[in-house]
Amino acid sequence: MTSSFTSIGDIEAARQRIAPHIRRTPVVALGQLQSPLARPTKVTLKLECLQVTGSFKARGAMNRLLGTAPGEIAQGITTASGGNHGLAVARTAFAANVPATIFVPSNVSPAKVAKMKAWNAKVEIVGDEWSQSNQAALDHAAKTGQAYFHPFADPLVVAGQGTLGLEILDELPDIDAILIAIGGGGLISGLATALKARRPAIRIIGVEPIGSPTLKASIDQGQVVTLAEVTSRVPTMSCRRTDERIFDIVRHNVDDIVLVSDEEMAEASRFLWFEMGIAADLSGAASVAALRRDLPQLADRQHICALVCGAGAEGTGP
Repeated sequence: MTSSFTSIGDIEAARQRIAPHIRRTPVVALGQLQSPLARPTKVTLKLECLQVTGSFKARGAMNRLLGTAPGEIAQGITTASGGNHGLAVARTAFAANVPATIFVPSNVSPAKVAKMKAWNAKVEIVGDEWSQSNQAALDHAAKTGQAYFHPFADPLVVAGQGTLGLEILDELPDIDAILIAIGGGGLISGLATALKARRPAIRIIGVEPIGSPTLKASIDQGQVVTLAEVTSRVPTMSCRRTDERIFDIVRHNVDDIVLVSDEEMAEASRFLWFEMGIAADLSGAASVAALRRDLPQLADRQHICALVCGAGAEGTGP
């Protein structure tokens, strides 16, 4: 499906626009394991955890900046984030030489807050989950005139994230399935738009926390729903409500959404560190957490891409 919100043309334009400002991240075979996967399917990891600031978010934030008139950011940039988008906006504002104010929930990674501040951003901790932080960011933008960069409900941001899909197909032209973590849905909607445009038969599986099944609940009910509560401890994947346009892309282009527990993501993060030397945050490990489930949706797939979308030290401890 081609969406008027973000099209394959928008994603191709974003790729040209942001190319000088991001990294082309590597791929590596998931192999030579002490504890092999239950099903011996070929799996390749896309290490977007090695992207600038440690996640795919650098793509969307930079495309939002470069697609915006300079006068609109003269007062600076503000956003709300569980961590990774805030880092990307902090770095983007630094590159544009304007101030950044990032609103984050109380369960944000302290290490990511420190990195935001190292990019010269002002960080405000407001609320216990993203929607509360986001309201504070919107109020701040209205009061100060700073440009507000939404982490997912923005066509320029989604197009920027979609460039990752084009890159994956360049490197892995024979993949027939991909696992993608979901927070608000900007990443999977951008990738799904790009991947289905280029490879309609590819099977796209989204991964959400059991404690924040935003898109899964919406798909099951046939409309966007607001979760009564968010119980996941993974701030980068916690969102009570997605955007109508994101929902529309996902319900047409994503083949299935599976739920994993916070502990399964923590175990997958430890697995990636022990087996591969990859430092992934819990959202970055979500795809591998789902893969270790031996999903029936992947039983007939020959080459699976698992996207490691964010970096973090969660799995590197004792």
